[in-house]
Amino acid sequence: MRHFARLWSLAIVATFALAGVTPSAFADEAESSLRLRGFGTLGTARSSSNQTEFIRDLSQPQGISNHWSSRIDSLLGVQANWQATDELELVGQVVSRYRYDKSRDPELMWAFAKWEPDARVSLRGGRIGADFMMAADSRLVGYSHLAARPSPDYFGPLFFSYIDGVDASLTLPLGSGLVRGKLFAGATPEKTSGTPGIWDTDGSPVSGIVLDYLLGPWQFRANMAQVRFASDIQFAPLPGALRLYGANTAADALVSDGKTARFYSLGVIYDQGPLQVQGMLNTIDHESGVFQNSHAGYVLAGYRLDTITPYVGVSWWKTRSRNISTGLPADSVLDMTFNAIMAASAVDQTTYTVGARWDVYANLALKAQWDAIRGTAASVFPFQHSKAGWNGRTDVVSFIADFVF
Repeated sequence: MRHFARLWSLAIVATFALAGVTPSAFADEAESSLRLRGFGTLGTARSSSNQTEFIRDLSQPQGISNHWSSRIDSLLGVQANWQATDELELVGQVVSRYRYDKSRDPELMWAFAKWEPDARVSLRGGRIGADFMMAADSRLVGYSHLAARPSPDYFGPLFFSYIDGVDASLTLPLGSGLVRGKLFAGATPEKTSGTPGIWDTDGSPVSGIVLDYLLGPWQFRANMAQVRFASDIQFAPLPGALRLYGANTAADALVSDGKTARFYSLGVIYDQGPLQVQGMLNTIDHESGVFQNSHAGYVLAGYRLDTITPYVGVSWWKTRSRNISTGLPADSVLDMTFNAIMAASAVDQTTYTVGARWDVYANLALKAQWDAIRGTAASVFPFQHSKAGWNGRTDVVSFIADFVF
């Protein structure tokens, strides 16, 4: 929170100065310009396997198996928008969701000032959404998504939901459409969980660029983002023991402090009349050897029939092994432990999705979905607590109620 407090204060002061407003100007219009909104998801799901736990993304320390559970999808959020002046807006958002520490403590997701001197320019400062991939900053608002949840194969490795920092965007006409570019920079204050324990990424610098092209019912996007981790995952005393036996390359592979992860993605959405189609691709490259590099993608299509929208999709997530060796005997404890850690980030799976969305009211959507996950026994990264009998195949059935108010 220390980074957030400092950046938030600086953003407020700078934005006020740019806008030329004073605190008294806010009081005059506060009552008429303040809007409160909310969103939430009530969901239950179960997997056909008791050999692993299906999770929504890597931020979740536990998942679901062959028993019905509301753990992974249910959440509640509240958002306040204050239009302080014609050019200045203050936004805050708090969400209660299943977190890295197994709690549902309310979490400050957004808290920023946005200055828009005209329709072309937007500047934001404070706590903003992590716009690493197309639709990434809105993936908790289930009502805005066609499917029961954003694709875990595609969004699963992205445990970042927000950053403390700034962004600037510029929108200009190009041909028959609009081109929009955005730069962002800051630091992540988040934590995530894993087999070694909680990994605190607080203070890890983040930066990126987003390029959109909007043409009628089409939206195209290219993203590039990177994060340089400010701390190590806690594998002690393994790295020291490996160095003691001369396995320095293997020990270096376990280092994440100071290492950069780079995210590249492409996306396209078509939404007109009853037809909605979206497709996305991403590549994630890690300097740290403890994570395998990956590529993923998905295609989702739905066709609205009055208030019901059936949809189908396919997604995939695959990694590339680094083949790093300790050089120690294969039956040694050090070699087996190291290889188990390196294999823990392996993914090789494809998911087939069939579902339907029923828009009961203008602010309530009910969804039923079946996901057939077909992978190999080595595909353990997208799950929690995989057991020896896990074969990479499971079916997940979900019933979801998404709402806004």
